Amino acid sequence: MEDYQNLIEKAYELILIYGPKVVLAIVVLVAGLWIINRLTRGARRMMEQRKVNVSLIGFVSSLTNLGLKALLLISVAGMIGIQTTSFIAILGAAGLAIGLALQGTLANFAGGIMILIFKPFQVGDLIKTQGHLGVVKEIHIVVTVLLSPQNKTIIIPNGAISNGDITNYTTEGLIRVDMTFGISYKSNIKQAREVLLRVMNQHPLVLQEPAPFVGVSGLADSAVELAVRPHTKPENYWAVYFDVYEQGKVALDEAGVSIPFPQMDVHLNQL
Repeated sequence: MEDYQNLIEKAYELILIYGPKVVLAIVVLVAGLWIINRLTRGARRMMEQRKVNVSLIGFVSSLTNLGLKALLLISVAGMIGIQTTSFIAILGAAGLAIGLALQGTLANFAGGIMILIFKPFQVGDLIKTQGHLGVVKEIHIVVTVLLSPQNKTIIIPNGAISNGDITNYTTEGLIRVDMTFGISYKSNIKQAREVLLRVMNQHPLVLQEPAPFVGVSGLADSAVELAVRPHTKPENYWAVYFDVYEQGKVALDEAGVSIPFPQMDVHLNQL
């Protein structure tokens, strides 16, 4: 009976000591969770109003929510009397170990954040990066997915993209198609220029501003090289490229302008 009475007294003492702390900790926990949820929703709403990338909105919201809740739980544990120093040290060591093990992934992760924030390109843009040319199909946190002109899916780590060169052909809304035609030295350059300009001016996908251009770009061994420069929208690049080459060849033939084969003059000296 005496032991039972002692247990009751100890329990009463514990309640007096820890009861207020537990109640306060519960109040702080409930209020903290409510505030964190409000802050997370507010941050998400603000990013949506600023038209931040959807992937980045979800990631930042989740990371902020988890980080704040972890800090709240550590604070509540400290209020109850739990020693949190060792717990924080363990978390720090675990974070360091995970960071070292996932260096490449974290680099790609950081690259994805930079791409989503600074937006050097967007979904639908035609870009060239890391030696690959293609239309941006998807932008994820870790990788970017391109669709090549050959209809191949190319997956590139974001770390490599953010640290390398990026050529965006879509930013300005138009792209120049560079082509070269060779005509014989006996052909009329002015006539060839008029023929090629007519082909480009009649093509529905060639832009009239900037105006198509034809000029002599070089004097090769067996041909006068003409630089042909139409402009078009990025999505029409290959259509203009192939059409102007084909239609230009046909038009030059009809106009009597010859496109020579490579030739070499050989002189034999009699001994």
